[in-house]
Amino acid sequence: MKKISIIQQQKKPINIKVCGITSIEQIEQMDKLHIDFVGLDFDTNSSQNILGKIDASACKYVDIDTKKIGIFKDQSEDFILEKIEDFGLDLIQLNGNETPTFCFKLSKEIEVIKSFNLDLNNDELLYDFLKNYDEVCDYYIFNGSFPNDQQSTDTNTWQKLIDYSIEKPFFIGSEFIKPSDAPAFQQFKHPDFLGIELGRQFEMDKITKDTSMILSFSRALNQVVN
Repeated sequence: MKKISIIQQQKKPINIKVCGITSIEQIEQMDKLHIDFVGLDFDTNSSQNILGKIDASACKYVDIDTKKIGIFKDQSEDFILEKIEDFGLDLIQLNGNETPTFCFKLSKEIEVIKSFNLDLNNDELLYDFLKNYDEVCDYYIFNGSFPNDQQSTDTNTWQKLIDYSIEKPFFIGSEFIKPSDAPAFQQFKHPDFLGIELGRQFEMDKITKDTSMILSFSRALNQVVN
């Protein structure tokens, strides 16, 4: 298995990653919308788990430019390596309590995105955790943790990240990101900001993506940054 780099393959200044894809048809739809990355969930506890829904061979050989990210959570190295090969994954995202040593082993085979639930009221994460992963992961994704009365993706929510030298390309993800947030994300300035993960707010239900909302967000984002 040859490890490749995606950083040189960015189509836009701000990449778009759509998670919760559950069919080959959705993968192809995202490719037609010029979405940069799709997330395929292998977490057996997730309602969007693709095992039994997407044929491995069809996924491996689907003719698309969009990159396929396999999403795993506290699963074994053997399981992950098997799915990388069977489904033709381009990257993996680790959403659990995976250690730096575990990430390092996998990073020898494929590019690794490590997910962190970012408590914006607790700066210690940036100091104590990220430094342990800097040498063993290729990208980060920060998922925001918000109070119940602050379900917002205004750029002020992420302002603390701007103050840190993360030194690793990173995505921002939140279940509250919605189509109207595209202009706000253009205002988020950080040299390592790579892209945005779209999720629940862009679904008609847990298995069906709202392509019109995704297209609207993509066009709004491109209109702002181009």
